Amino acid sequence: MEFYDTIKNTAWEEVTESVYAKTEADVRRALSKESLNIEDFKALISPAAEKHLEQMALLSRQYTQQRFGKVILLYIPLYLSNECSNHCIYCGFNHNNDIARKTLTDEEILEEIKVIKSMGYDNVLLLTGECPSVAGTDYIEHAIRLCRDHFAAINLEVFPMKTEEYRRMADAGCNSVYIYQETYNEKRYKFYHPKGMKSHYDWRLGTPERIAQAGIHRVGMGALIGLEEWRTEMTFLAMHLKFMTKHYWQTKYSLSFPRMRPAAGGYQPNHLMSEKQFAQALWAFRLFDHDVEISMSTRETRNMRDHFITLGVTSVSAGSRTDPGGYTHPDKELEQFHINDDRDPKTMEAMIRKQGYDVIYKDWDRSLL
Repeated sequence: MEFYDTIKNTAWEEVTESVYAKTEADVRRALSKESLNIEDFKALISPAAEKHLEQMALLSRQYTQQRFGKVILLYIPLYLSNECSNHCIYCGFNHNNDIARKTLTDEEILEEIKVIKSMGYDNVLLLTGECPSVAGTDYIEHAIRLCRDHFAAINLEVFPMKTEEYRRMADAGCNSVYIYQETYNEKRYKFYHPKGMKSHYDWRLGTPERIAQAGIHRVGMGALIGLEEWRTEMTFLAMHLKFMTKHYWQTKYSLSFPRMRPAAGGYQPNHLMSEKQFAQALWAFRLFDHDVEISMSTRETRNMRDHFITLGVTSVSAGSRTDPGGYTHPDKELEQFHINDDRDPKTMEAMIRKQGYDVIYKDWDRSLL
């Protein structure tokens, strides 16, 4: 059974009603439990839980330190291409947006690697738009092989692939793949993704399963906050995480639910999430799954990222660029979205250490294989 089979008859509106119907008694019951189910998660994500955020924060800190220690992983993205055949109405890489397009050559990739290595990183997240005719599986596999002599860990955030293609990526040296559903609202999904590969809801939804089946070490999952009602979105993400940990328990999981940032095209969010609500979502996930990794990107503000270091986050990006070639030749015309927190890695490291946490620049090594 695939995850799509478990939710295809689950109405978005009914889940929303269920979340908003939760009471303080439901919240207190969830907070008293060590192991939570989906109904408990709904209670913690509901408006009724807003009076209990302090307790949720303390529990989140406790569980995170028990599982991960007082350690934060710093990561950095390397954009290989902004070519895209999709028409996602909210994305700066939208095929219709009149922006300059670029796909890095081998020489340009090596130049980017040199700069990233000088920052202290020993792991890298490779990203592309979704345009297989320009930056397809052969190109991405080759990019991994270019990177493998320079980094202990290589991660991907690219277009969905077949299981056998993910096995190729693993053989080349990839140990993590991140894929975000953007929104779990199937009825509205086509509105946001009218054309291109990404317009196929169930194909994208099944991607984490194919990644796990290929033996990839870590699967990253998430949703983009700003498209649909966030409490419902988070509930479906929790359901997806629960399905994956049950059926693919040998795989590690990471979550991210970034809030929308300004980008080419000027799309404005439909549903806003405040920093307080972001905190509630993060703590609900930590109480729901003590072992899941949670990352926070440079989309969020400096103040917000500083405050979450000790409260449930396990990794943050620093010094990021979202334009291909941006570390050697910055060009805002090539960006996927505008960065919010532009601090360099050493500044971030100093902030994290000031809070009593250690910093690591990699959490995986091929010698462990």
